[in-house]
Amino acid sequence: MDIISGLFDELLIKILLLVPTKVAVSTSILSKRWEYLWMWLPKLEYSNRDSSSAQWKRLRYFLDKNLPLHRAPVIESFRLDLTCAKFKTENVKFWVVLAVSRCVRELEIMYSSNPSKPKILPSNLYTCKSLLTLKLDGEILLDVPRMVFLPSLKTLQLRSVSYLNEESLQRLLSNCPVLEDLLVDLPENGTMGKLTVVFPSLQSLSLFIPYDYSIDGIVIQTPSLKYFKLKDHKCESHYCLIENMPNLIEAYVDVEFPNINSLIGSITSVKRLEICSVHVYDEGFVFNQLEHLEVCRSCNKKCSPNLLVRLLKDSPNLQVLDLFVMKYHQHIDYMEYWNQPSTVPECMSSLQTFNWIEYSGEPEERDVAVYILENALHLKTATIEHFERYVPKLEVIKELARSSRASSKCKLMFH
Repeated sequence: MDIISGLFDELLIKILLLVPTKVAVSTSILSKRWEYLWMWLPKLEYSNRDSSSAQWKRLRYFLDKNLPLHRAPVIESFRLDLTCAKFKTENVKFWVVLAVSRCVRELEIMYSSNPSKPKILPSNLYTCKSLLTLKLDGEILLDVPRMVFLPSLKTLQLRSVSYLNEESLQRLLSNCPVLEDLLVDLPENGTMGKLTVVFPSLQSLSLFIPYDYSIDGIVIQTPSLKYFKLKDHKCESHYCLIENMPNLIEAYVDVEFPNINSLIGSITSVKRLEICSVHVYDEGFVFNQLEHLEVCRSCNKKCSPNLLVRLLKDSPNLQVLDLFVMKYHQHIDYMEYWNQPSTVPECMSSLQTFNWIEYSGEPEERDVAVYILENALHLKTATIEHFERYVPKLEVIKELARSSRASSKCKLMFH
């Protein structure tokens, strides 16, 4: 017997956890000592991505045969990544039932195949007392029964899954009493009346609404929230009622609906804000605690008011300003609009760091950069990442280097 085979089972299982489940299973052919060790693994991960027809058939047969024989009393995590329509609903249901019977704590299912035949999960999943994390992604249909209660669930992620009806999602959300982390990424071409998120304990919330999703409105009551992400690409007006979130630390906002006052009013306590909106909020809001502001340049269009100017005026203690392009907004080549503030914003006395990613050198963008350099009294660094499609880098360097700087300590850097 080799030295490794002579180790205690607990140590060998820890070694097997360091490799993919498929590799761990293959060790069963080494010797009788290794034959059944993998069956004690508390973490299981199976995938048929990039597999041939013969391989997915072997995977289905393997799971049907061996999962019922698994010996670990508790499955810490069970992950399925399936990309083949040949996996039937009955297969997936059977495997999930077995995982639940082993007190599964983290369950993740990714299924991408035939959208017209989404997989339905077993009803016992919705009353699993041990479940701490549930992540579902893809062609999965949530048919949530009336009897649903997940007393231990702290993390719930629903990406592009469909719902039997509006009540299914609301019923699920209403029966997770200790939920702390929620992500809902609604599917394309879906329909919903009102999306209500009411959680006293929720710490992190991410909502994604595609442009072609039909929804009447959003209601959010999460007084303990610390991290908030909202990507709402519906241009049509729909109500967005959000109660104040006094503990909020970070917010990511990418929205296209016109009235953003309720949204802005609920996030004024943030220390870090990343935002993109072609519409500006009304006057009267102040971000007293905001230290780090990231603004997408697509906010500044000729057809819309200047959100950047409003944010600079309303962020008196700002220390870091980033101008950049959000993902999916790269088609907007440069900032189209800049209306210089009539008075110098208070934040020009606190700003220390200024970063511009994909700076084009177009007149409007040049005016913004020069304004920051000429008015930021205590600026330490200004970093310009040049987008050389329009103006040569050397010309950009010369142009900005010639501009005066309010701060004698400011270092101007180019990439």
